Amino acid sequence: MNGVSGKCFGLQRRGNGFDMKTYSKVGACLIVFSVVLIFIFQDTAFDSITRFGTTSFSDTGSEDSCLSRNQSVLYRKSSPHKPSSYLVSKLRSYEELHKRCGPHTDSYKRSIKQLKSGQIDHNSSDCRYVVWVGLAGLGNRMLSITSAFLYGLLTDRVLLTNQAYEMAGLFCEPFPNTSWILPDDFPFKSKLRRFKQNYDHSYGKMVQSSTFNYSTQLLPSYLYLFLSNDCSRQDQLFFCDQDQALLGKVPWLIMRSNVYFLPSMFLMSSFDQELNKLFPDKETVFHHLGRYLFHPSDRVWGLITKYYQDHLAKAEKRIGIQIRIFHPKTSPFEYVMDQILACIRKEKLLPEVGTEKYIASPSKNQTSKVVLVTSLFRGYFEKLNKMYGEHPTKTGEVVAVYQPSHAGRQRTWWNSHNVQAWAEIYLLSLSDELVTSAWSTFGYVAQGLRGIRPLILYNRTIPDPPCGRGVSMEPCYHAPPIFDCKAPTTTVDTGALVPHVRHCEDLSWGLKLFNSS
Repeated sequence: MNGVSGKCFGLQRRGNGFDMKTYSKVGACLIVFSVVLIFIFQDTAFDSITRFGTTSFSDTGSEDSCLSRNQSVLYRKSSPHKPSSYLVSKLRSYEELHKRCGPHTDSYKRSIKQLKSGQIDHNSSDCRYVVWVGLAGLGNRMLSITSAFLYGLLTDRVLLTNQAYEMAGLFCEPFPNTSWILPDDFPFKSKLRRFKQNYDHSYGKMVQSSTFNYSTQLLPSYLYLFLSNDCSRQDQLFFCDQDQALLGKVPWLIMRSNVYFLPSMFLMSSFDQELNKLFPDKETVFHHLGRYLFHPSDRVWGLITKYYQDHLAKAEKRIGIQIRIFHPKTSPFEYVMDQILACIRKEKLLPEVGTEKYIASPSKNQTSKVVLVTSLFRGYFEKLNKMYGEHPTKTGEVVAVYQPSHAGRQRTWWNSHNVQAWAEIYLLSLSDELVTSAWSTFGYVAQGLRGIRPLILYNRTIPDPPCGRGVSMEPCYHAPPIFDCKAPTTTVDTGALVPHVRHCEDLSWGLKLFNSS
């Protein structure tokens, strides 16, 4: 991907970065355009998601460092999903908490002293923290960050993210006048990524070995929470109310995760009342929190806007097709391609093509549809592009097909790969219709940011039906607990405990949020 990513958005790569000159002009024009629109429409063009994600920045002037925060309204359609007033108020309160407790504040410095000493000052009213440590691909990371943030909202903890090199420069700071990035001088920061499941301060290990002392006088100053896809039952005791009562007394929680564990918090009675007030519409949790947290940095925004203007802006309808192949041997190209084409026909996403070659140039008055393909491989794009490039459609519509990149394989630890991935996720989220691959967190993030129930390409041997409409636009938690907190050795169906937490359409054992109706 390194050889492709510098050119796939129409920008030439120079040194270790992209040529800023190319898209700085685009950015400057967009600033002027956005100011004019804001003046004319007096904020009516802004949907409520954009408003509650930016209002607090308008008084500080810091919006200039994040062009996407205000310019996204020029590209996204207004969301029909409105946040509850309680959620907006809660986020405002959290911003004040983060400003008071964030990196390099007096409260933060006092908390660091406690962390280093290993002693908890129970008379102190200072801050508590959850430190996110990620792994796996960008989609997994964005979903687990969102889960950690909601946990922080529910427990009045400040979220700090351990953003290593591969994530540098992807996102704007989400909170005003402070940072969510874990400082470099954080104790044992260089060791965080080496923390394993059996780390001495791991909560699951301490519970399993019965070495954990429940006396509030002997609690450690920090605990390590291993909440990845391969965590144990002891690790998953984190999702039990009785364990949360204890964890709430520990100032620092270091959380390693690569999954969207958020649905399990909706099974906890201690959070139930608060979550109902925050999210009366259960299907919009990631939609609201994702739009609040994740704004492309100016570097990424330049790539997004340049590609959008060059290829997508003039289309009357944009269709995103996200293809993720987990096991190439069991998902041969011909099988997957046939499934995609069958889905397109079944759902009437694109017009059928004739057998004759093009003779005349299409009329300027004809309807235009654009297909954005995202995949690690180029073959799917080439097949669609050849189909609509060499043959006229039966309806006379013009269909153009584009693919920004084709890396061949995922390179999670490359910063340029993640820049590309984030740009493509965002471009997918601007689609009018979205087709995603089952189990793919890349697709989950795009559908959540867009606020749409996608068509899902099922991972089945016989693609009949080839795809189906999602019943919820929420992401799926791939590795949920399957035990009763009151009797951890007893297996239960956690997808049948409450009406709004059920099994996923694309993964029978996964959990996701649905509206009760």
